[in-house]
Amino acid sequence: MFSIDPIPTRRIFSVIPLIAGVFSIVTGSVNVHAESLIRIGITQNNVGVDSYQTTYESAFIEAASQRNDLDTVVMDAGGDVARQIAQMQYLIQQQVDAIIIWPTNGQAVVPVVRQAQEAGIPVVVTNSNIADEGQEYIESFSGPNNILQGEYSAEMMCDQLGGVGQVVQITGQPGYTTSIERQVGFEERLAEVCPDVELIESQAGDWNRERAQQVMNSFLNKYTSIDAVYSGDDNMGLGALNAAKAAGRSQDIKFFGATNFAVGYEAMERGEYHGSVYQSPAEDARNALRTALAAANGETVPKYNYFDTPKITQENMGNFEKPVF
Repeated sequence: MFSIDPIPTRRIFSVIPLIAGVFSIVTGSVNVHAESLIRIGITQNNVGVDSYQTTYESAFIEAASQRNDLDTVVMDAGGDVARQIAQMQYLIQQQVDAIIIWPTNGQAVVPVVRQAQEAGIPVVVTNSNIADEGQEYIESFSGPNNILQGEYSAEMMCDQLGGVGQVVQITGQPGYTTSIERQVGFEERLAEVCPDVELIESQAGDWNRERAQQVMNSFLNKYTSIDAVYSGDDNMGLGALNAAKAAGRSQDIKFFGATNFAVGYEAMERGEYHGSVYQSPAEDARNALRTALAAANGETVPKYNYFDTPKITQENMGNFEKPVF
């Protein structure tokens, strides 16, 4: 059973003064002697920003609760890099057996990840990778292959455009590794498979539907001809679709994304959305927990522990259940 506490009061942790608002904690209650517990801490990016991260957290807590040899500290950085660094330092001080981090900024967290590695604590990066210079300090990356996801979206777009057209792109949060990797995968693959398709502009949507709608409005006002739009996830993709519908231009544009949300799935059912990548937040969470447990037990784990994220279109969507997020 899990309870939310303002500070950790579990017998396996020392109680230390905390800065107000730095983090929230979820601790697991188990009937196992403290010394036999595996202690894993996780610091997440921003659970409140979208339903994917909310579902991920719920699935992580559920998976952890099924084990009687595990104690967890579940924290959320709220999108604040400084807060996440403080959370990492706290977990290092508590000498947990492994740390899972969903980086708020893949570059900024490298020094504190190095501190954890130097303290002998294996670090598993989940969902969005850290910068290249931090790779030597992590035990494993657990999550989707974001470059491949961008490539998949480019391939679907190329197929449905027939190899020609003008397209725009709405990226995620600047500096966020998932955003960077999906953008790189999309742009490089589009140039390879569809050299006659022109990417006329890219702007950041910050993983936010309302912001993406504003970006798409800007594109629509600026360009009289847009054949397709690629968004870094379906949450932003729906913002783009809503803007095009309001402008009366959605029938002329094909919409593609990554991380198929329920709203994207439903838009596919209506024939309004044309392609995405199927990614389960529950499997994302379970994969990270399995990887961290293996690392905590001294097992050898893959450096890049990807889970499958296949293409989903109107043609094959019947093979997939509607996402719950």
